[in-house]
Amino acid sequence: MRILGIDPGSRAMGYGVVQREGSKLRRIGSGVIRPRGGSMPERLAELYEKLSAVIAEHSPETAALESVFLARNPRSALLLGQARGVALAACGAAGLDTAEYAPTEVKMAVAGYGRAEKSQVQGMIVRLLALDRVPGSDEADALAVAICHGARRGTARAAARALEQGRLER
Repeated sequence: MRILGIDPGSRAMGYGVVQREGSKLRRIGSGVIRPRGGSMPERLAELYEKLSAVIAEHSPETAALESVFLARNPRSALLLGQARGVALAACGAAGLDTAEYAPTEVKMAVAGYGRAEKSQVQGMIVRLLALDRVPGSDEADALAVAICHGARRGTARAAARALEQGRLER
């Protein structure tokens, strides 16, 4: 299963594409999309275009985003919401089934602790994907979202198979 993880942001949108083969994970591609300034509509349009290009290049089967957390600043929350909308629109236009995960759920899936520090998440991403460099926080967060989604999807599929085989009761 090829999974696109997205860490939305209006100034920096992290993306990470991970291939899950059984219990093995492999990074296919990742990075950060940084629009070149301009007005908010121009930045959002650029985010949409570049994320759509990432989707076309890597052909993910599914996608996941980090969900909105409570922001101290209402303006920051609105800007984040607009960037999330762009990411959801790009995934929707590509026909991708898209899930959302709370930051604490992503950290729990990757680092084993829902309140892990950014550096702990980055370190676990390096270990889990056998990377030769520590990715920046936006890129690492996107890879973490993809890993979290892969783990959740794998668990759901295993449960469905067990139900079909009569090993679990409804």
